[in-house]
Amino acid sequence: MPALAWLLLLAGCADFPESLPPATPYSCLLPAEQRMLVAELFFGRGIKGRQPLTDAEWAEFAAQTITPNFPDGFTVFDGEGQWRNPQTGQIAGGRTKILLVAAKREPDLARRLSTVIDAYKTQFHQRSVGIITRDACAAF
Repeated sequence: MPALAWLLLLAGCADFPESLPPATPYSCLLPAEQRMLVAELFFGRGIKGRQPLTDAEWAEFAAQTITPNFPDGFTVFDGEGQWRNPQTGQIAGGRTKILLVAAKREPDLARRLSTVIDAYKTQFHQRSVGIITRDACAAF
């Protein structure tokens, strides 16, 4: 019987998964890389009541709004997408501009992303701009 009591006492000291320390942050694979936040933003080109956003309008928006907020660089490409309107449930689709930005996690990064999103929504009467963010390693 003393052996059983000893085993029960030891079992009470066992580590369970919820008590494990948090995983250590990953390190980048290549020496030149550094940890960054990657943001993908999705800008619908359809504008209610008028023709879709033109390439010239996009170029002006990029020069006046995106470049000042991300002067270290970004990439833009064209896409086709669809989304469901949360109010009506209807599915709409169309041409999209996709902005890809890799930036250091600085205190003003959220503000800079929000500035670009809010400016596009206001200037081109958009209900939303999609965004996906993730941690990554990058070197340029």
